[in-house]
Amino acid sequence: MTGPGPSRPEPGNDPAHGTDPAHGDDHEHDDASLAELGYKPELKRTLGNFHTFAAGISYISILTGTFQLFYFGIAHGGPAYWWSWPMVFVGQLMVALCFCELAARYPVAGSIYNWSKKLGGPHIGWLGGWLMLTASMVSLSAVALAYQVTLPQISSWFQFIGDGTGKSAAANAVLLGTVLVAFTTLVNAFGVKLMARINSAGVAIELIAAIVLVLLLAAHVTRGPSAVTDTFGLGQGETLGYFGAFLTASLASAYVMYGFDTASSLGEESKDPGRNAPRAILRALIASFVIGGLILLFALLSVPDLHAKELSVDGLQYVVLATLGSTIGQIVLWCVVIAITVCELAVHTAGIRLAFAMARDNNLPAASLLAKVSPRFQTPVLPAIIIGLVAVGILFLNVNQPQIFSVITSIAIIMIYLAYLAVTLPMLVQRLRGNWTPLKGKFSLGRFGLPVNVLAVLWGAGMSLNLAWPRAAVYNATGPQHWYLRWGAFLFIGVVALGGFAYYWFVQRKKTGVLAMHAAELPDDTLPGGPGTPPSPSP
Repeated sequence: MTGPGPSRPEPGNDPAHGTDPAHGDDHEHDDASLAELGYKPELKRTLGNFHTFAAGISYISILTGTFQLFYFGIAHGGPAYWWSWPMVFVGQLMVALCFCELAARYPVAGSIYNWSKKLGGPHIGWLGGWLMLTASMVSLSAVALAYQVTLPQISSWFQFIGDGTGKSAAANAVLLGTVLVAFTTLVNAFGVKLMARINSAGVAIELIAAIVLVLLLAAHVTRGPSAVTDTFGLGQGETLGYFGAFLTASLASAYVMYGFDTASSLGEESKDPGRNAPRAILRALIASFVIGGLILLFALLSVPDLHAKELSVDGLQYVVLATLGSTIGQIVLWCVVIAITVCELAVHTAGIRLAFAMARDNNLPAASLLAKVSPRFQTPVLPAIIIGLVAVGILFLNVNQPQIFSVITSIAIIMIYLAYLAVTLPMLVQRLRGNWTPLKGKFSLGRFGLPVNVLAVLWGAGMSLNLAWPRAAVYNATGPQHWYLRWGAFLFIGVVALGGFAYYWFVQRKKTGVLAMHAAELPDDTLPGGPGTPPSPSP
């Protein structure tokens, strides 16, 4: 692969691009990678190192994920489910390392979409982008549901509907989730600077709270590490024994460690993203693994009664209140609420950049409107509103479903794993063909690139199948058993993927191409077909 394409003349002197003369050279280099993809810089470059790191770690959100699904892991895998945490980390680390090479080469909005398009061609790119965009909206709904797991634990005042059991819990979750989505929609509509300030402050609070929580739980340890080998006898009599139960419980860990690509998806709004984005991706994932793993470990070692039924119902919220007492416990839970809020903000932000990136290529309906950047807020406003409305719609479709948490969560994770596969698999093909070479002077896996890429593909395919497997425990946990509920992941994702691709193939494919208002201003002989024409998909 060659180096960055030709630089635009003096972008540092154009205030519309968010640059200044003092940093003109850096921004000129950043804009060159955009020009190679056929785009001109339009989003304001204001985000520094901590902002990009905060974007990645807030999407992963240690406190949100661990507190939302700890109960699920315990219920289906017992304390030994903890070992799914390092398992998921190792698998996702392989994916993240592949993404780091791409982030160094192409730090661009809608990273998953643009990477899969560059590596696999326009059709794979569209499908990867479509899956990721749909997953982002489903994830927005899934994360919003975490308010229900935490706020009523702080005070019964937050249980506005019913007593918090059965359908009333689901209905109340939809109400609280709708309020959260409305908040993130407004913040994102007012520009990236406001989003970054709130997100960075929230991440700082989350990290401090997470570290303090580790120390507090460690100070209350009542049993030895052997506790994390206790399976509670789960899986007995089943075909795969405990291994089958463990694979089910691994959903609780798989839900946490994704979204690290967000650091690169904000690449067009970051300073020196080719260098900072790979670092932010790895730092976010590793920090989440270490801190989150310690929280889960010490929670299991410190809870007064490891067999308490509340563990598989209220999860970590019960551990915190029972171990640390009401006052400290409620302070921690308020920090969890902050973490959920900034996680929702990051998920929404990433979805907006993805919609903008696809619309810029005229790959979505009403593309010119979706790709329009507000001259006042210097951010795409319409995608923020539409994604928020769709997320709320998903919530209301499930308002009376008590199993809403695990179903929506599972489907969101699977679609993101599949979207990641749309990047790592074409990348592997390009490596095998000898067409992929990392950018000199930037992040590179060297001779480890091929084995890491192979492991990333095997992990993504295997975990996607595991999460989609038609288990009653996940897809039909309550009420009458129906085959269409058990196979819900395959049916829902199949409809989204096949239906979406059919629309693309018969309608949108004929219109695809960088919109003139977003096209790079390059000489006619720089890109095939002249200015505004997308470059060849092969790297």
